[in-house]
Amino acid sequence: MFYYLFYSLCDVWSGFNVFKYITFRAGGAAATALLLSIFLGPWMIRKLQELNIGQYIRKEECADLFTLHQKKQGTPTMGGVLIILVLLISTLLWADFSNRYIILVLLITLGLGWVGFMDDYLKIHKKNAKGLKISAKLFGQLIVAGIVGFYLYYNPVNSEFATKLGVPFFKSFFVDLGYFYIPFVMLVIVGASNAVNFTDGLDGLAIGCTMMVAITFIIVTYLCGHVVFSKYLHIINVAGSGELAVFCAALVGASLGFLWFNCYPAEIFMGDTGSLAIGGALGFISVVVKQEILLVIAGGIFVIEALSVIIQIISFRTTGKRVFLIAPLHHHFEKKGWDETKVTVRFWIISIIFALISLATLKLR
Repeated sequence: MFYYLFYSLCDVWSGFNVFKYITFRAGGAAATALLLSIFLGPWMIRKLQELNIGQYIRKEECADLFTLHQKKQGTPTMGGVLIILVLLISTLLWADFSNRYIILVLLITLGLGWVGFMDDYLKIHKKNAKGLKISAKLFGQLIVAGIVGFYLYYNPVNSEFATKLGVPFFKSFFVDLGYFYIPFVMLVIVGASNAVNFTDGLDGLAIGCTMMVAITFIIVTYLCGHVVFSKYLHIINVAGSGELAVFCAALVGASLGFLWFNCYPAEIFMGDTGSLAIGGALGFISVVVKQEILLVIAGGIFVIEALSVIIQIISFRTTGKRVFLIAPLHHHFEKKGWDETKVTVRFWIISIIFALISLATLKLR
């Protein structure tokens, strides 16, 4: 909105010319999202408390988790509504909303946020820690991701590299996925969505790691959308993708603001409403800029958390034994006696390292 409102007035005053720059608008989006989060956070917490929307952990379904997190019972959840609301407002204010990638990322955020909202609602309304059936949740995610996959297949972000997958550390090595591109896009979006969801188990853990990945993709989207920089770095240039840097900046601001209330001891949880939406948005952004493998590196913590769940399930079903004391991995360390804050901060540190490695791949080619 500001882009159209003020940039059109640059003939009246040249100072308005700054609104054409993505870097300026990204900074504005981050600041707006942060301030909105801080301002709306207390109101959101009060409303959730009034509606009795609190965290529910059923002892008989998850005894170990109940023992570790009994004190978290009743803490307001569904805080993802705040994150999505702030993201929506900040992006619409500062981004060029005629850009198709901005429209798509907001639709994906809202779509997956709705799936997460239904999951959270059932957990609270029916007092059932499982929420939506796994099949129903996955079906909802696949529908949203499938629509995006088909759209990008028939409306490619870059005609030369339409169905090709880039590989970090290599300048000109690409894997052409052909018709498998659509299921691949679905895998990336759904996988990222669930990976963030698995990570959301400790105060500040998921939102802190999200912030690291979002900062990484502010840089990546800006570089991929810039003709000169992308050519210099030998990365695929995707016209218009630089505008996603504004969304990523808004996500950083929203994450930082939410962390103010979500840090230990948390006053609010994002719930599946937030985690599914955030993960799906990050997955989509990586697909647009053709840096899907880079997301695996930058979001290394998310990947590790998801793998710990998969390994635990496969091991228990095939051998009857558990590899980890509890999955996801952060609960394993809690069970070993680590303080919750120690687990969270150490995972943040690892997330920063992964982010730096992912950025290094842009130059080391």
